[in-house]
Amino acid sequence: MKIDKIDFICSSPSLKFCPKEDIPEFAFIGRSNVGKSSLINMLAGQKGLAKVSGTPGKTRLLNHFKVTAAGSASWFLVDLPGYGFAKLSKTQREKFEGLIQLYLQNRENLALTFLLIDSRLEPQKIDLDFMNWLGDNEVGFVILFTKTDKLSKTQLSNNLAAYQKALSSHWDELPAILLTSAETKYGREEVLGTIEEALRQIETGG
Repeated sequence: MKIDKIDFICSSPSLKFCPKEDIPEFAFIGRSNVGKSSLINMLAGQKGLAKVSGTPGKTRLLNHFKVTAAGSASWFLVDLPGYGFAKLSKTQREKFEGLIQLYLQNRENLALTFLLIDSRLEPQKIDLDFMNWLGDNEVGFVILFTKTDKLSKTQLSNNLAAYQKALSSHWDELPAILLTSAETKYGREEVLGTIEEALRQIETGG
């Protein structure tokens, strides 16, 4: 997929303020500090599209970006708030978790969710719980392992195997996994290709 143009459309505090345009949406979500903004900028080919911050938990709204690509239908890239940000108050945390769940369960335009996982870490309970919640609520998703350039091939292989083992206790068929690096742009074509394939299936009713 060759992206021609990507424009910020709006930041929404709730579902009712989301764009009314009826085009597919692809959501990106992950635990705070997983490198989501850097990955979105890498996919878009624009450094300053999503705001990268040294302070985790800065994304607190539903951020919609409209993507126009050659030979493909237009779609929205949706930057969702991160989960598990410890420095938020319990009330704030519940508010953002509620916003995320409402979007994922009720947004009819949502075509696919990309769940970002830091490849450097051992399986985290909060990530596994969120994956299981997505599965239990029939929210289609693909796992994107971020920051893979920070690991040796052996370390990366071991961490992937640990996640697959942890997931196998809850899943009969494991979710799809893609490896990415915002630094080296590794995985960019695979992620955009996954979106392109989903758009093709939507168009053909597959």
